[in-house]
Amino acid sequence: MDINKALADLKKEPGFNDNVGMILVHNGIVRGWSRADRAKVSGIEISPDYDKMEEIRQEIEAREGIFRAVAHANSGTMHPGDDVLYLIVAGDIRENVKAALADFLDRVKAEAVSKKEIFA
Repeated sequence: MDINKALADLKKEPGFNDNVGMILVHNGIVRGWSRADRAKVSGIEISPDYDKMEEIRQEIEAREGIFRAVAHANSGTMHPGDDVLYLIVAGDIRENVKAALADFLDRVKAEAVSKKEIFA
C-alpha cells in the first residue's frame, strides 16, 4: 500500500471536508526480535483473514464520528523492516478517532492476523 496515495485518495472522497478533522495511521513493521523474550527473529509468516479484517473495518467505520476506516495487510514471509499492516481511521474529532484506531488495531491483531516467527 502506498500510504501517501491512500491519504490523497481519501481526501478526494465526497464529504471528506465536512466530516474529517483528524486522520490517524498505523504502520506495523516486522521487528527483528520476538516480543515474548526478545530473541532474534529473521522473519515472520503472516496469514491475514481478509474477511474478518473487512468485518472489523465495517464495524469501526460505523462508529459515531468515523468517516472512513481502511485496512491493508501483507501476507507471506516478511523480514525485519518490512511493512506488515496499515490501518487508517479518518473522523471528526480526536476522541472518536483515537479510540477507533486503538480498537481497530487491537481487534485486527487479535482476531484477523496470525503470525509465526522465524528465529535466526
